[in-house]
Amino acid sequence: MSTRKHNVPYLIFICAIASISGIILGYDASVISGVIDPLTEHLSLSPAESGWAVSNVILGCIAGAWGVGRFTDRFGRKVTLIVTAILFTISAIGSALANDLTWFVIYRMIGGLAVGMASAVTPLYIAEVSPKDLRGRMLGMQQMLMVGGQLVVYIVNYLIARGMAHEWVVSMGWRWMLASALIPCVLFLVMAFFMPESPRWYAMRNQREKSLKVLTSLSNPGHAERLYAEIRTSIATDSALQSTPTSHGILRDKKSSYILWIGCAIAVLQQVSGINILMYFAPSLLQNVTGNTQDSLFQSIFLGLALLAGVSIALVAFDRVGRIPLLRWGALGCAAFLLFTSWAFMSEAKGYLPVVGLVGFIFVFGMSWSLGAWLLISEIFPNRMRAVAMGYAFCSLWISNFIVTQSFPMMNRNPVLMEHFHGAFPLLLCSGFSIIAFWFVGRFLPETKGVSLEHIEPLMLSKSRRFGGEQEMFVTPKSVSQK
Repeated sequence: MSTRKHNVPYLIFICAIASISGIILGYDASVISGVIDPLTEHLSLSPAESGWAVSNVILGCIAGAWGVGRFTDRFGRKVTLIVTAILFTISAIGSALANDLTWFVIYRMIGGLAVGMASAVTPLYIAEVSPKDLRGRMLGMQQMLMVGGQLVVYIVNYLIARGMAHEWVVSMGWRWMLASALIPCVLFLVMAFFMPESPRWYAMRNQREKSLKVLTSLSNPGHAERLYAEIRTSIATDSALQSTPTSHGILRDKKSSYILWIGCAIAVLQQVSGINILMYFAPSLLQNVTGNTQDSLFQSIFLGLALLAGVSIALVAFDRVGRIPLLRWGALGCAAFLLFTSWAFMSEAKGYLPVVGLVGFIFVFGMSWSLGAWLLISEIFPNRMRAVAMGYAFCSLWISNFIVTQSFPMMNRNPVLMEHFHGAFPLLLCSGFSIIAFWFVGRFLPETKGVSLEHIEPLMLSKSRRFGGEQEMFVTPKSVSQK
């Protein structure tokens, strides 16, 4: 048997194109932080209207994630990514030119729709084109660019506003901030046409020659033939279990719904870990101890750098160390740093002590759950349900995101909670969820490092008390090794 070889440069090229959506995801999530104040003044928005201008995008995300599974199964992964690029571009142009709140919200929701679609289909595509031993690193590329997009937008917003009169920022500055997203949007739209379609999607459509062509370009003819046969065998098995990969079909099938529940739980646990509190409200949170906006804004920069450093380590660690150790001990580390920060808040410690705790938390999160959740969601579902199930999972993710972003301001401004906890209550709550995540990973998730996508289903079912006994014959070293 000849040694399998991967066409790594080509793999990196196409995964890098798909990962450009990560830049836009990070950009879109963070650009509003610099836009909302001048927009509020420009349009004379009430506090409720300002809140709606920020949060409406998440509703678009939920809708996009909900419907993307059926769309991408019908039209393909590549077409779906091209559609998201078009929607991103429309949103950037429209929101920058909007002259009233209604049109601003409409164009931002179009952007949210694209974010929801891209958040599901990008890791799906990368997982389906990547070999098992490089899947973590390729998916990590998207996370790196997402975090990079967040940092870039902070810098761009600052450079646009630097040295300019307040009146110009209110009238035009926020428009340029939104319009700057056109650069990654257009780049993504142009480059997406150079991507091949997913070979697994071709195989599911019984398009043998097209699937083999892509598989061969990623490896070699011999390996392509073996992998295609393996994919088709998996598809045939899936078809015997479930004829239609619809939402209703997945929910009716007990084994499918079990794996779907695990995927949705992973998404929710990532969102309630506390990361969104820091991403959206870091300055507000830090103001509880700094006492002024300037210091809190400066200190929040360290959080972005820590996240980038953590994700950089995760790029290599997930394929070498494994998913489970990093997720499990990462959850415990997140809980420990949140508890430390809570103590610092409640003791009203000044200076950098609370920042140390938050930097520690976000660094550990970056090297564990930031990439780990997206990686597992993209690889634990069988071929027959992967696209639809990922839509469900990311829909759960965005719903959780919406709940967190809506509830934190209420908890952070509650006079009773502030009196007793001094801003620490949300952090204590998130530390509890992190401990739950530690238990959940140990109880329900098997190690998927080095396992081909076609062999993960019996592995996932092996930890179920109901289905585990049936899977023992399938979960062997031979069954989880990709030929």
